[in-house]
Amino acid sequence: QVQLVESGGGSVQAGGSLRLSCVASGYPYSMAWFRQAPGSEREGVAAIGGDGNTRYADSVKARFIISKDNAKNTLYLQMNSLKPEDTAMYFCAASSFYSGSQLRDDLYKYWGQGTQVTVSS
Repeated sequence: QVQLVESGGGSVQAGGSLRLSCVASGYPYSMAWFRQAPGSEREGVAAIGGDGNTRYADSVKARFIISKDNAKNTLYLQMNSLKPEDTAMYFCAASSFYSGSQLRDDLYKYWGQGTQVTVSS
């Protein structure tokens, strides 16, 4: 069983930065960030596999960085050059059986409660 607790969301102006954190209990293999805006489907943002490989959605490449501190069992998402279209609830996800870095939500069994990110223009 893995429990995930996110933090770091908030409100920021376009062009600003935020860093999200997700503390995991247990030792998942792969972890990822997903987001969901009102009226939209959940979408994968970034993932990091058990081997450290990363994958990003095209919409956030070159702006967001996913990383993991294994000693602290904490996942991060550094978000730079934020845009209003990045506004969404951001969720941390983890898997204890999948070790890749695909951005498919069906691969991740454990989910956090979400943290809101709002970017104003």
